[in-house]
This record gives sequence, C-alpha cells and structure tokens, in this order.
Amino acid sequence: MTSSRANRYFEDYVIGMEQEVGSVSLSEAEMIEFASKYDPQDFHVDPEKAAVSHFGGLIASGWHTTAAVMRVLVDSYLDSASSLGSPGVDELRWLAPVRPEDVLTVHPRITDARRSTSNPDRGLLHTTTEIFNQDDALVMTIKAVNLVACREAEDSKGVNADITTPDATGQ
Repeated sequence: MTSSRANRYFEDYVIGMEQEVGSVSLSEAEMIEFASKYDPQDFHVDPEKAAVSHFGGLIASGWHTTAAVMRVLVDSYLDSASSLGSPGVDELRWLAPVRPEDVLTVHPRITDARRSTSNPDRGLLHTTTEIFNQDDALVMTIKAVNLVACREAEDSKGVNADITTPDATGQ
C-alpha cells in the first residue's frame, strides 16, 4: 500500500489488501465504566462476581471492544476526507473474552470493492476485520461495508470502475 491514510480514496483500496492498522488496550476501570452505562452484566461490572462466573474474571463488553476497535479504524485506517459512512455490518462475532490490559491489534482486509454505477463519485468496500490479542488469539471479527469517495468520479478506466454495485445504500 503506497497511499497514506490522509490521501486514501476508493481507488487505493485493492481487493485482498490486508494490514495491521493499530492496537488498543482497555483498562479494568474503562471496562467497568462502559459496562455500567451500557451493558451492566456482572461479568462486565463486578470483579468478584466475574471471578466465579464461567469467564473466571472480568471481561469487556463486546460492544465496548467494538467501539474501541472503531476508534482504531478511524484514527489509523479511514480517511476523514473520503470516508462516507457505512450502510451496515454484515457480521460481528466475539470469539474470545477480552480481559483488562489485553492488547488488541486490528487487521482489516478488503474482500470486495465495487464502484457505484448510480453514484459514480463513490464505491463500496467490503472489509473483514480480525482483532487479535497479545497471544495472537482471534477475539473478534467484523464484516462490514463502507462507502468511500472516489478520487475521480468519471474515471471509467480505474481498477474497480468496471464493476457494478448496488445503490449508495448498499442494497
């Protein structure tokens, strides 16, 4: 990949492109604070009860993990000038517990890239993102679709320009 995050447009995302884009770690206090507001299950908010749960200790809410990973993607992968949002997530899996101070690394891979025929100023990227902990255990996967601005809307000779796509909503 030769394009920096600050200059990354649809044409710069190539099917099969994969990279590590950053990492994040959640403290016990952050986990408890988030879960207390949004997912107050005992194994997320009470270390003593979590210790005797089937998890054997406090774990992060999957929603907290997802939000932390999104922050890494925004800070290190998505270009604020070309990212146009997302029509949705096709699949989200929490495969292993995330514990306090685990270091999670984020690895997105482009699985499909199609220029929109109805809105030729943008394309749809299908991405599978894998998140690993410090022991290289896969803890989460996300299959998502993103709308990304094209550098040249009328470029009919671009790498992905000949591929048709659903409308801008991803339908």
